[in-house]
Amino acid sequence: MESNLSIYTTLLSMESLEILPSNIIPAFIFGTLTYCVILFFNMTVLLTIVFNKKLHKPMYILLFNLPLNDIAGTTAFFPQLMFSILTQNRSITYSACFVQALLIHFYGAGSFLILTAMAYDRYVAICCPLKYNTLMSPNTLWKIIIVIWTLDFTMIGLAFGLNYRKEICSTKIVDMFCNNPSLMKLICDDTKLGNFYGLFTVAFFQGLPLLLVIFTYIQILITVVYKRQSDSKSKAIQTCGTHLVVFLCLEFNVLFALIAHRFESASPSLRRALGASIMIFPPILNPLIYGLKTKEIQQHLIFFFRKKVSPTK
Repeated sequence: MESNLSIYTTLLSMESLEILPSNIIPAFIFGTLTYCVILFFNMTVLLTIVFNKKLHKPMYILLFNLPLNDIAGTTAFFPQLMFSILTQNRSITYSACFVQALLIHFYGAGSFLILTAMAYDRYVAICCPLKYNTLMSPNTLWKIIIVIWTLDFTMIGLAFGLNYRKEICSTKIVDMFCNNPSLMKLICDDTKLGNFYGLFTVAFFQGLPLLLVIFTYIQILITVVYKRQSDSKSKAIQTCGTHLVVFLCLEFNVLFALIAHRFESASPSLRRALGASIMIFPPILNPLIYGLKTKEIQQHLIFFFRKKVSPTK
């Protein structure tokens, strides 16, 4: 193919969604409703934390970052997808594709880092309750948040910076949305450095959080077992088990979606399905599991709605 394709004027084409004409409107409505549900759940958690001073604690300040991250990720994905479904136009400019991919990778890496920080907070609260105020002081909390976003923006930004080129040799995005592996396949030049760094970021953002989350949850379970309090034990096992299942599902989906680009034998349909699930299920499940199921947030939500619907005297 031609190698002198301007990065600013070239239109790229993404993989076909393979939606029958009769299913276009239902698919558009379903996708739009899904996006609205995600925004509603996450905005509910955000506003509940913002407007209730009793929730201005380390646990909820860390949690505040999760819906922000989820909203950014889904907004990078859904509007473009809904436009594609409605118009059946799978074209996108390189610049727009680059921005979408960048935001989606920010979202993915941010999810792992935030969930790891939240697991550490629960570990300190349950395993070291007497040291909690010291270990999770406001100063420490802000340092954790700054480290999360600095690592996210710096490492992901560098990954995309290494693969940003003026010339590309292809216009086919081999995925249903833009991401770094699919953009790398467009580049004419040697991408070994980008490939090696990409593997490093995958190992860093998935391997380290996985080890830390498993370690903290094991320590939490050991602590509650030693306390011999059946209520605390069952609650901790249920909470940690649910969180761990969601975290591991995210780990598997992201890992397969990224690694599958490096193997020609990987099923494109499975890769697309798992890639889409990363953008849909975590932003729906995260506010439900980490936010709306939390007792304190539930109480403040109930109080807020009761206050709104109660007649004024």
